[in-house]
Amino acid sequence: MENLYGQILKKLSDNEAVSLETVIVDSSGEKKLGLSRRLTEVSPVTDAHGRSFARVTASWNNDTVTVQEPVLPQERLIVLGGGHIALPVCQFGAACGFTVCIVDDRPDFANASRFPEAAWVICDSFENGIRRLNITPYDYVVVITRGHRHDADCLRVLLPGKEPAYLGMIGSRRRTRGLLEMLKEEGYDERRLQRICTPIGLNIGAVTPAEIAISILSEVIAYKRLPEHGDPSRFCNDSDVELSTLQYLAENHDPKAIITVIETKGSTPRGTGAKMAVSPLGKVTGSIGGGCSEAAVIQDAVRIIGTGRYKLVDIDLTGEVA
Repeated sequence: MENLYGQILKKLSDNEAVSLETVIVDSSGEKKLGLSRRLTEVSPVTDAHGRSFARVTASWNNDTVTVQEPVLPQERLIVLGGGHIALPVCQFGAACGFTVCIVDDRPDFANASRFPEAAWVICDSFENGIRRLNITPYDYVVVITRGHRHDADCLRVLLPGKEPAYLGMIGSRRRTRGLLEMLKEEGYDERRLQRICTPIGLNIGAVTPAEIAISILSEVIAYKRLPEHGDPSRFCNDSDVELSTLQYLAENHDPKAIITVIETKGSTPRGTGAKMAVSPLGKVTGSIGGGCSEAAVIQDAVRIIGTGRYKLVDIDLTGEVA
């Protein structure tokens, strides 16, 4: 029988967002009363700046705690073109938490050894590569091919499909303006054409490939984080849950304890949503931050496996306590 985590992965594979709701009744100490879990729709939260986030929330009402853990499809950084600028874009994009995909039609430029940080490297025509990736609203697409002929080929496939969260194209103002005018004359949606970020990246005076990559990633992050960019109805993933941990929980049916960070304050090693599974022998999958605090929680987890009980734990990582 498929467990809740298997159902979550199925939703993600269909490019759907979902939230895991856990309701705990009588949360004082270590209890065995009223624990229920189900999948619900994601309800984003809005901060003081108007930004909407899919964020783990925990609400207390007398002796009841309700935890909502949103899970969104992977936020991919799709880089069309494997040239010299693609190298730092891939490196920096992966460091920023994106699942990076590289597409190029040249074997010397599209290979895993050239892009070790990339999750996928596709050596195929740009048109086929884009179709294989099945663009979603959670994708950020960077068009940095070796020429505007290939840029046009990319846009002819991208524009009729689902609109990504971000679409940027490299090139001078004169050349990109001419390319967009040509595509407009070919009948492509003028509103979609106007939303392409070109020349790509924030104007920081970038010159070197690494600097250009930083300008590109800065613009991508602005579209991810700031409400004035992109679709105002779109919300961003602010959960620290890892897909690999969800996959383990979906596939492994042995007895285990599941540890989840449901609330944080200040600077912490991991954010809300971070999840870890612990076996009866203390073997762990995932992490909630490491160190002595994690080790102490693992001891609690081993002791509680098989009892059907649960426990809420506060961990203080302030300097005085550390």
